[in-house]
Amino acid sequence: MRGDHYHFTPGNRVELLETGSEYFPALCRAIDAARLEVHLESYIFEDDETGHRVADALSRAARRGVKVHVLVDGFGASRFPRTLAPGLIGAGVEVRVFRPHISPFTLRRHRLRRLHRKVVIVDGALAFVGGINIIDDIPNPGQTPPRYDYAVAVCGPMVGDVLHSCRRLWALVNWASLRRRQRMPVPVLADIRPVGDMEARYVVRDNIRHRRDIEEAYLEAIASAREEIILANAYFLPGLRFRHAVLAAAARGVKVTLLLQGRVEYLLLHFATRALYGHFLASGVRIFEYHRSFLHAKVAVVDGRWATVGSSNIDPFSLLLAREANVVVRDAAFAGRLRASLRRAMETGARELKPEDWEHRPWHRRAFTWLAYGLVRLMIGLAGQGGRN
Repeated sequence: MRGDHYHFTPGNRVELLETGSEYFPALCRAIDAARLEVHLESYIFEDDETGHRVADALSRAARRGVKVHVLVDGFGASRFPRTLAPGLIGAGVEVRVFRPHISPFTLRRHRLRRLHRKVVIVDGALAFVGGINIIDDIPNPGQTPPRYDYAVAVCGPMVGDVLHSCRRLWALVNWASLRRRQRMPVPVLADIRPVGDMEARYVVRDNIRHRRDIEEAYLEAIASAREEIILANAYFLPGLRFRHAVLAAAARGVKVTLLLQGRVEYLLLHFATRALYGHFLASGVRIFEYHRSFLHAKVAVVDGRWATVGSSNIDPFSLLLAREANVVVRDAAFAGRLRASLRRAMETGARELKPEDWEHRPWHRRAFTWLAYGLVRLMIGLAGQGGRN
């Protein structure tokens, strides 16, 4: 890739983890091996088998003297304070809730500013970043395969940025909670010694200094693409800049492929997303809808060298409102593994939409699609976002 304005850190080792079947065992092993400190941030921390499995590992760590900090979102993990939190607190875990007070009668912008990132860092040396929540991977055992999602495990200099970000957010939540303005214990130093040969970058989105960092990382990679873009996203409702970048890439001969949600999980977003399909298909962009299970992935590969894995969807709620975290990797071997995984998903679990089939949809489906799109735009406007976004 050329033209990268943000800094890549060399000397990292980044391991791709596909679905919870790879992620949760690796996470629990790391927590069980922790000796000093664990930070965990998650949008969802569910009271189910997986939630208890992770909570038990965190409790064991706290009981043997590890400093354990858990931060969850007040909306995504709304039941957490009365289900799993008491047991964790009893074991010595420090628990915080991001924006716990939510009025159901408002669409004000702050209500939609959620903690959507999924980050864990152990002993300042091993970080997990991705899109996988603490929740059972298989919503309907025996009926639906595991959610299709990714995370990465990272060692090396980039871990220092992850640790700094986690501590900064923890301190911010402590400061905002009038009853819990506690000072952090003596911090564990990040282990930033080179351990591999991968260039990586930790990119966050917040509402202060990093409002567009994730979007800009995508846009820069798309603008630099010369051969191929594969983008997999659960909720794909990009703004004008992003749409124009994708269409410009297709116009200059780049093979652009979108792997998107095929099953209906959230009705309004599902149909609003489909309002944009016609424009992309007419411009030569290939669209695959994943039906084998629920697609929750938020990843991309560009030119077989640039790749990103993280929590950020390509929609207004992730790119304009939520706190998100992605890892960007510039390494041919890593990008190749992710590309091969996405290709398998398209071959075994997705169906390609053809432009001619899309043009012959029933009129009532077209009408509902544009109605959903209009409602989502209205919600964005009510939340205080608008214009070219």
